[in-house]
Amino acid sequence: MADTTAAFAALADPTRRAVFERLASGPRSVGELAQGLPVSRPAVSQHLKVLRDAGLVDDRAAGARRVYSIDPAGLGVVRAWLDQFWSVALKAFVDHVAAAAPGNEPGATGAGRRGRKEQASSRLRRPSGSGPG
Repeated sequence: MADTTAAFAALADPTRRAVFERLASGPRSVGELAQGLPVSRPAVSQHLKVLRDAGLVDDRAAGARRVYSIDPAGLGVVRAWLDQFWSVALKAFVDHVAAAAPGNEPGATGAGRRGRKEQASSRLRRPSGSGPG
């Protein structure tokens, strides 16, 4: 099981993050993960060990090689941690939209848009010469 400190420390390294991102498309062997990376297969194995120790990656034997995949439980811990910020940001957005909605401006009537229309039409109905208009 991952903890957020270990997970973020593991993902802080750009090469390790690239290895992790490659696993998003599905399980892969070290050789498959190493293709196109600027590090050797042994280095990729070391990065996978760090990711595994952080709880982000799981591995299984497939014949003479190991196949690595993202550990959903470990990723879930990271996601839960991030979701707390998403919830706060979403609530702030909803509050902002509600405050900016028609009828919520300072000095607006409780009737919202309809109240402004009634105010405008009452100004139009004033007889000429009976005050500002």
